[in-house]
Amino acid sequence: MKQKNRKKTNITPYLFIAPQIILFCIFFLIPAGMGVFAAFTKWDIFSPEMPTFVGLANFKEILFNAESTYYRFFRTGFTNTLIFVVLAVPLCIVLPLLMALAIHKKPFGHKFFQSLFYMPTVLSISTVILIWYYMFNKNLGLINNFFHLKTNWLGKQPTAWFAIVLVTVWWTIGTNMVIYIAALNGVSQDILEAASVDGASSTRKFFSIVLPSIRNQLSYTVVLTTVAQFNIYGQPLMLTSGGPNNSTNVLLMVIRDLAFPSFGGKSISGLASAMALMLGIVMIAIALLQYRFVGDE
Repeated sequence: MKQKNRKKTNITPYLFIAPQIILFCIFFLIPAGMGVFAAFTKWDIFSPEMPTFVGLANFKEILFNAESTYYRFFRTGFTNTLIFVVLAVPLCIVLPLLMALAIHKKPFGHKFFQSLFYMPTVLSISTVILIWYYMFNKNLGLINNFFHLKTNWLGKQPTAWFAIVLVTVWWTIGTNMVIYIAALNGVSQDILEAASVDGASSTRKFFSIVLPSIRNQLSYTVVLTTVAQFNIYGQPLMLTSGGPNNSTNVLLMVIRDLAFPSFGGKSISGLASAMALMLGIVMIAIALLQYRFVGDE
């Protein structure tokens, strides 16, 4: 009898990755799918009633119905989120790059400063916000007491945005700095020395040699930083509670209030999911544009 050669499938690798795949499906894939489905329904998540399919009605409500309260909620929340992104992202990209360039030259104490700048990133966002909340406190805050001021930093604009952006940059700056330092270590020193011999200035070497050499890392940090800042939530929630006059009430706070209202209010999960889906679409579109103009093909 002719023996058939059969290729045996080794299932051991699949057993190792199975727990992660299962958790990914339970805590990400299934909730994401339910969120997309909910965006096309009228649904009170706390009600025993089943969601009612309404098609594109939720999107028409938040995008085109100027007389609707939810249209104004979405517009205000998205505008405030966009303001924060425009203020925070450039600082979270440029400042770490400048710090990395300085530390890369290995001045005295460069290891200490690298550790010092990275230290805030190991703290939770709640811890960071509490530290800065008491520093910005009008009556007991360290900043007002040290400089003999009476500024209501968190209760008026533009200082409320200044505080939120400062906290965010201080918390995240170390991560991008470390990425840039690692990228700069891979820049060819021979090319830089040759450019110096040819008389190239430091500015010319940076834009013609250094920047193209770290283009992939720069693209990575630009995209991830932008996506992270579009998901702003904890800073305005704990620092200003969305004030003053809803000027820092970002979109994720609006979505939370609609889907999970306080004091037993009615959940409007369908509209909240539609807002979340629109935010996701905007983030994907911006990420693709950034890869198009910043990333390496």
